[in-house]
Amino acid sequence: MKKSIFSLIVILLLFGCENKSTIEGLWIIKSVKVGKEEMTPNARWTRFNSDLTQESGNGRFQHSYGTWNLDKKSNELSIINANGLEDLNDPFVISINENEMIWERTEEGQNIKVTLERSSKLPETYGDKILGLWKLEKVVSNGNYFEESDKKEINGYIFFRWDRRFVIESEKGRVNGVYNVHGHKPEVELIPYGDQVKRDFWKIQFEENLITLRLLNSDTTVIRQFRRINKFPN
Repeated sequence: MKKSIFSLIVILLLFGCENKSTIEGLWIIKSVKVGKEEMTPNARWTRFNSDLTQESGNGRFQHSYGTWNLDKKSNELSIINANGLEDLNDPFVISINENEMIWERTEEGQNIKVTLERSSKLPETYGDKILGLWKLEKVVSNGNYFEESDKKEINGYIFFRWDRRFVIESEKGRVNGVYNVHGHKPEVELIPYGDQVKRDFWKIQFEENLITLRLLNSDTTVIRQFRRINKFPN
């Protein structure tokens, strides 16, 4: 009986060690260094499947898919994206230590180091976090879209849609357009339709159920604070 229990423990330990050292599974990119420069994308992930297929994306959006191959003797990892450009560089040389994986190679004379962390769920991009309906709560300085007001009840809102379009409703009227969220920094670009309002860039500060937008392309301090809501104001 004791021998059976001991054998079972050994098998479980061996399985656990093997599982931790395998490349298969979901990995989040924690940092990307090109030479001495940090170039880490926001919420980038990649998943290696047991059938040698792979997919990758940012946040909830999957944008690449294809196959992978790992040479166990040289630890060289080759990734082929069926819907992407051909990778003309040498394969990455990888190392795995429990829940961390490191990729290294040289591109155009610069050392590339990618650090990944094993994960059980997809990360969120700044674009994922900003999605939804937000009610205006605070205005600092006049500008496009919203004006300062002494009213206790402010009915203005901004709606960031999944299809990268936005809708703004305020005392200045209704504005429709498209928006772009930066891939590396918490910044959003608003691009209204028509010529009446020019595009502008805002830094995003995230809090629980709150976002604060601070205008970047301005000589004065322009701030708009919003609270998440689930239905349009009356």
